[in-house]
Amino acid sequence: MGRADTVIKPLGGFGLRSGDTPVRRTFEIYVHRGFSELEFAAVTNTLAMANAVLSRDAFDWRVVSDTPGIVSGNTAMLVRAKPAVHDHMYADIMVVLGGPRAARSDWPRRARAMQRLAAPVVLLSDAATAFIRMTKSPAGKVTTHWRDIPVLHEEGHHPGLTDRLCENSDGILTAAGTGATVELIIGLIAPFLEAAQLAEIGNQLLLPTIRKTDAEQPCGAAGNEALFDERISDAIRLMEVNLSEPLSMSEVTEMVGISTRHMERVFREVFDETPARFYKRLRVKQARVMIETTLMPLMDVALATGFGSRSTMAKAVSDEYGLTPSRMRTRKKIDLLKFDAG
Repeated sequence: MGRADTVIKPLGGFGLRSGDTPVRRTFEIYVHRGFSELEFAAVTNTLAMANAVLSRDAFDWRVVSDTPGIVSGNTAMLVRAKPAVHDHMYADIMVVLGGPRAARSDWPRRARAMQRLAAPVVLLSDAATAFIRMTKSPAGKVTTHWRDIPVLHEEGHHPGLTDRLCENSDGILTAAGTGATVELIIGLIAPFLEAAQLAEIGNQLLLPTIRKTDAEQPCGAAGNEALFDERISDAIRLMEVNLSEPLSMSEVTEMVGISTRHMERVFREVFDETPARFYKRLRVKQARVMIETTLMPLMDVALATGFGSRSTMAKAVSDEYGLTPSRMRTRKKIDLLKFDAG
């Protein structure tokens, strides 16, 4: 566990840039009985990995609760939490974990105090849902785990509710939590690290990619008509595993046992594009991931995504994203958070 005896001035914009004097930053993890152990491990392991990559203790964390002492998680984890005393020992950023008792804990008062200090507050899954229910008119957009979004829409009018991984409402960051917590924490500490260091953290944690906060939660796939057709799902999987040496559409349809006409019709109905265009977008997306999160030569990226030449890949990437591969790679700011966290 990180040190808990150092009080640090709140971050405000949470933006220490390269060249500034290194400062230790403290995360406060707010737990309650039945807290999400997945989210707890995601926060602490990501911070520990960042410290290892930086070769210094850049990030601390402390655990607090309105029921201090030994607090049990949602399976068998036990953590020792310090009391969350009002107006005392605020950290640089507060993370409230999900869990069945999130709505009944006393974190909202502490969150409001952090908000007044312009220090970010992150509410994960159940805590985000509780915040949305108790807030009549949030200052910005909000989100939570996809399982609660339909219920919230049924319960009331929430025009700012989205299905993205994270949203910012006046310094309160609501998030899907659970398995996406690692990427959110990486996004929060990104201003302190170089691109190669971020890539190394992702590699060490075995992340296939690091999604940005404006990415949609992977919850809509089950509602797509195509995914109830096993052969269309098989076709997409074939495309995904054959990015470096793209298959022809006739090869895909032959391998999954459907006609070209049927696959064309379903892709247009569900994805509003042809199978060939869908396939190319998969390759362009993978190229962007490799450009932004690895140090591979651009020619190697082009070959790994089936473009054959650097110029062909550059045109495809530029057409899709409006940036050349070179500009993507030379950007100095690693922009994972799609809003100001402070």
